[in-house]
Amino acid sequence: MEPELLTIALAQMDVPRGCGPENLARAREFAAQARAAEADILVLPELWLHGYDLERGHEWAAPLGEGGFAEMAAMARDFGIHLVGSILERHPGGISNTAALYGPNGELLGSYRKMHLFRLMEEHRYLVPGEHATLCPTPWGPTGLAICYDLRFPELFRTLALAGAKLFVIPAQWPVKRLEAWILLARARAAENELIVAACNRVGEDEDIAFPGGSVVVDPWGTVLVRGDDQERLLVAQADLREIEKTRRYLTVYQDRRPAAYVVR
Repeated sequence: MEPELLTIALAQMDVPRGCGPENLARAREFAAQARAAEADILVLPELWLHGYDLERGHEWAAPLGEGGFAEMAAMARDFGIHLVGSILERHPGGISNTAALYGPNGELLGSYRKMHLFRLMEEHRYLVPGEHATLCPTPWGPTGLAICYDLRFPELFRTLALAGAKLFVIPAQWPVKRLEAWILLARARAAENELIVAACNRVGEDEDIAFPGGSVVVDPWGTVLVRGDDQERLLVAQADLREIEKTRRYLTVYQDRRPAAYVVR
């Protein structure tokens, strides 16, 4: 039986480039805080372990189950919590920006390679894009993974929603000058798909780019349940999963869709 309430924690942290041990220690501090808050799931920012150190990506990247991924599994297991974050994955096709979801026993519940590479951060020079969406099984229902720039592509999120997603989890490094777009798009993805969005953005600066935090949890009505400022902190929100069906009964978006009519003539 699925729970009625879901407690979501967002680790809104700075991510200094190339500072793996320090970033790992800070993430574990947030995991301890999330456990103390009795959170069901903790979301870390995009590339939380090493930042945008893409030029040394071959040094940071590891296969699933090794390196930073093994550290994430251990963190989830040590603190008895579901854990999501993205780091660099090495695989036969190259290196990808990959989000992974671990269960409280440290088991990998699913992984997703960032599908839309962000040219302004030169991801296309170093990384291989993902080729499919991912839904992860969890006690509260299927959970869809996405990463930062993906937020601008509603097709991905509608595909996940139609496949049964109850929650979208989005680690990010979204810059300050597009903060309002970040909030707008997170709310839109929740409201248009009538489900919950948990989006964790970093804070701090990386070279000449400032990151504003503004991490959010949004309910199926598009209401922001918690929103971060520009400081490092753990954000916690309790989302009522019953609101998903309540919203869908009131606003019958899924029944009223007309895919066969979505053609241009």
